[in-house]
Amino acid sequence: MAISLFRKLTACLVVLSFPQISLSLGKTDTITWGGDVSRTGYETTHNLDPQTVSSSDFGNIWTAKLPGNFNGIGAEQVLSQPLVYTAGDGIQYVYVATTQNNLYKINAKTGDVVKSRNIGVPFLTADIGGCNDIFPAIGVSGTGVIDPATGLWYLTSKTYAPEFQSGGFSPQNPPGRPQGRYYFHAISTEDLSEAPNCPTLVHQTPFRNNKNRWLIAGDQHQRPALLQVGDYIYTGWASHCIQYNYTGAIIGFHKTSGAIVESYAMQGGLEPNTVPGGGVWMSGGGLAYDGAGGMFFSTGNGYASQLPATGHPVSGRNVPTALEEAVVHMNIASDGTLSPVDFFMPWEKTQLDGADKDLGTTPFQLLPSAFSCPNDRRVGVITGKSGKTYFLNADNLGGYQQGANRLDDAIFVYQNENSVYSAAGVMPLGKYIYINVINYQTRVFQWSCDASGNGAVTEVTKAAEKNAQPIGVGHGTTTSVDGRDGTGLYWMTDVEGPKLRIYDSTPPSNGDPLKLLRAFNFGNPGKFAHPVFGDGKAYIGATGALYAFGSPVNLPLNCNGPISFAKTSVNSTSNAQSITCTANVATQVTSFNVLGSANFALVKESLPALPLTLGAGKQFSFQARFSPKAVGPLSSDVIIATSNAAAGSSSTTPVTLSGTSNSAAGLFSIQPITVSFNTTVGAGEVQKSAFFNNDGDTAVSVSSIQFSIVSETGPWIDPVTTDDGKKQVAQFAFSNLPSTIPANTRQTVGISYNPPSAGNHAVFVRVTTTGGTKLLDVFGATGSTPSALFEFQKPDGSGWVQYVPGGNFSFGNVVPGQSLTLQMRITNNGSNTASPLGLTVSKPPFGVTGFVKAANSIDLAEGTQIAAGQSATANVFCAPPERQVNSPDTQAFAPWRINTNSDQGAVVLNFVCNAAAPQVGPLLNNGSAQHSYIGCYADLTPGRQLSSMAYGDDNNAAGRCITQCAAGGYNFTGLVFARECWCGYALPLKRGSSDDCNYRCTGDNNHTCGGDGVQHDGSFIDLFADTSKWDGVLQGPALAITQTSGDYTYAGCYAETNGKTFNTKTRASNLNTIDSCRQFCAGSQLFGLQYGAECYCGSTITATSYLVYLQLLDLIFYKLAQLVSYSKHNRIKHFDII
Repeated sequence: MAISLFRKLTACLVVLSFPQISLSLGKTDTITWGGDVSRTGYETTHNLDPQTVSSSDFGNIWTAKLPGNFNGIGAEQVLSQPLVYTAGDGIQYVYVATTQNNLYKINAKTGDVVKSRNIGVPFLTADIGGCNDIFPAIGVSGTGVIDPATGLWYLTSKTYAPEFQSGGFSPQNPPGRPQGRYYFHAISTEDLSEAPNCPTLVHQTPFRNNKNRWLIAGDQHQRPALLQVGDYIYTGWASHCIQYNYTGAIIGFHKTSGAIVESYAMQGGLEPNTVPGGGVWMSGGGLAYDGAGGMFFSTGNGYASQLPATGHPVSGRNVPTALEEAVVHMNIASDGTLSPVDFFMPWEKTQLDGADKDLGTTPFQLLPSAFSCPNDRRVGVITGKSGKTYFLNADNLGGYQQGANRLDDAIFVYQNENSVYSAAGVMPLGKYIYINVINYQTRVFQWSCDASGNGAVTEVTKAAEKNAQPIGVGHGTTTSVDGRDGTGLYWMTDVEGPKLRIYDSTPPSNGDPLKLLRAFNFGNPGKFAHPVFGDGKAYIGATGALYAFGSPVNLPLNCNGPISFAKTSVNSTSNAQSITCTANVATQVTSFNVLGSANFALVKESLPALPLTLGAGKQFSFQARFSPKAVGPLSSDVIIATSNAAAGSSSTTPVTLSGTSNSAAGLFSIQPITVSFNTTVGAGEVQKSAFFNNDGDTAVSVSSIQFSIVSETGPWIDPVTTDDGKKQVAQFAFSNLPSTIPANTRQTVGISYNPPSAGNHAVFVRVTTTGGTKLLDVFGATGSTPSALFEFQKPDGSGWVQYVPGGNFSFGNVVPGQSLTLQMRITNNGSNTASPLGLTVSKPPFGVTGFVKAANSIDLAEGTQIAAGQSATANVFCAPPERQVNSPDTQAFAPWRINTNSDQGAVVLNFVCNAAAPQVGPLLNNGSAQHSYIGCYADLTPGRQLSSMAYGDDNNAAGRCITQCAAGGYNFTGLVFARECWCGYALPLKRGSSDDCNYRCTGDNNHTCGGDGVQHDGSFIDLFADTSKWDGVLQGPALAITQTSGDYTYAGCYAETNGKTFNTKTRASNLNTIDSCRQFCAGSQLFGLQYGAECYCGSTITATSYLVYLQLLDLIFYKLAQLVSYSKHNRIKHFDII
């Protein structure tokens, strides 16, 4: 089977036939890690309340054995979290993928394995050295995602090359790491078959942003949960225990074609491709998505060291190419490609790298709107291996060392006692956050807002129970029942002690520890597991098994059912049906109750006398009747309460009753019973509708339709019949009003609203029929035309600038390397009766090129409604990339196109920012520097490229150095080795890249003073040129020895051993050139140059000097002043005598 699979895989096209199925997402399904793409793990739809969970009825209701044991290496593990999905047959299933590449489809209610499949031999842990975090095999370890639109389950698997799919190997003789392969799969949830165009080979995928790197499947690990955004599925990649040459990455696939649409490396710079780092693993947590084009994730250790430990603050908008130890915000383009827009990196990043303390041990979770304040509207949380919990502004993550004293710019930072690998638990009810600390108690925080509108976080309590010392405590998970107060639960797993703990999510008001409701021991759950929920059940994957927890545990009675009644007319009663129950255990029946409305009733005289004591195997019977009070399918449960002789059985047994009701007579109803309009004067007629229903088996006749503009009880007024036959009542018109409604049908009644002026209006409709009388309430609110006022915050924050058509919103000057965030404000400037101002079109400059952008695509998005007199804002930032001082100004523009429901029409708000580098040294009349920065140049090639060292100390800065060189009359100023200042007359030979100058000046950390190159193997100069003397040339000609000057020809290079080679006449000048020396020595047989500035004339060469090879030369001359040399070699010119 495996061989056949991989033969098909070679062609990368598997043609399959799928049955016609009905696809839909069940309310209680869980199809992605954490329940949704925010990754908060807060879920409200699973019917799990504290009363049920804390009762003795709740427990392990079944265990599904997973039999995988490849070649006897050991039981398979479940590290990718199970997913719960209602398939096309209407049955809910649990989908499990294991570390041995086995897939299982398990009935969520019974635990029966209905289908299974293997997708390739597993990759053995033996092939990755001493990394045994996952043992003994690595197959599927990243949680997949199910697309409810197609019923496909997307995941990745690690295996070996096709020639090893026969499985003839063992841990003692594995295929080898270079044979490792990763595949992206699309699996049918119906039969576990592969979808067309998949699987896709990921091995050796080059990275779009760094073609010098590619994914090596054997070396890398796909651990994070997959993210689906529309047509694209994204995966995160890291390493195995930070071994081998790995590159952290995000790789995206098209869900239909299987094609790779994006491959973005976290190491995107010029560093050698042997520099590893930036792994995206997050202990299996999921890549997060904000629903508006923004992806968020965290990364681990890295060694490109672009941001030095000595401290150089970097704005979050100036995203480095090496995204290590970072929280990253990416924009997703329409074609699926990614672009970084923001980042956060702890101030001690370098120390974290050295100590292997990943920030990215947990995912970055986007908190619900309850965790919001005026100044921190969207918040995320992350905790790293260092034990620090960070609450970050998701719209401005914080960059690097942007806080006070070059620490973190975070909303709140808390140092826990130990490392954390688990996503936080998040409970909006009460605004609580739960952090599972390794070997310590779970800590609980509460969110609030301070008086200034900033987010504030307070520790409120801990759990009494201590988490396990071995790494593996699970991700936090919370539930409530439809978001109702008092129904919150906090769930967590662990690898030692009770493996599942369930707490009341609300901390006691007196500061006591969290209340533990239930705790269970079972199997060996995978590291960083968390419960996954279905309908009233929680599922946890473990070694060799899937465990289900729910209620009831064991029913004390086995009753026939469910009981279905024949179709019964409303307000009548069916024949009685008998229910027989057999005692599974010795028990005593104490009561009978019917849940819900009174559509079902027990036959009182059939009930046994209570209490009824039963031995195991004994029976009793009773009867029930169907007495429907409404039409349609109806159901309820009979709850039989018992007192059981032995523990372990439920205290209640449910028996489901169901039936369908009809009405022989006509049965009239209106749906909905209230229709509301909200519009603007002059917007034109607005139309809605209501249904007049007849749910009976006989037609109904409409005897009257009455209208009132006062109340549901009148007074009644006659409508006006319009030319098109509508019934006009005040500002409302009704069309298609029926006189009869056939049996079991409905009539659509049109309602239109078109008021001439602002105001609130209502009409009440009473409809009398042979099937009953019903009321319809219709309301309308009309506002005057809204008006949009567009404003932009002044750069100094002192006020607002109003939009003028054709004008720009300006940031003013922003220093490169810094960022300025300002607010754009839109106000509904209409009258107090104005309708809400709606943004019908809004195209913010989010994710665009350039350094002016919107902070996100959420604020002032299309659909925003602004009430009269109210305002809404969005952040726009200017973050020019860092540039050297004395660089010329650069400008960036960004348009934001907006249209509203006002009559103002579309506007394009243009934002402009001037990146103005500081100008130092002598200034020109226009304020710009006379000595312009011209680039980063190589030094020591092989000699020093500037002739004079001005100084070297710990107060080196560009302004000081330029001023000193300018005073000496030099053409060029150079900053070298962080602390040295050099001056010269000649342009250095070789121009490097701006990245080669990477040393911060000892006297000013805001700019560079030379560097050692991207690969840290050279010496480079930050060079400035006096624009009054410089000819504008950036790169001089290649090095060459001048062969002639006038009538002289080059005679060679001479070494001096005792005195000068000749010195009849000498001169020293900083403007020394070959031609000027020749002119000075006119009439002499010989002339020579030495030490750049010295010129010698003579007639004969002394016997103590001798000719040397040209390779020894280190004194290079150009037409301008020459480079300094420390050689004793002397270059001379000889007159050729004929």
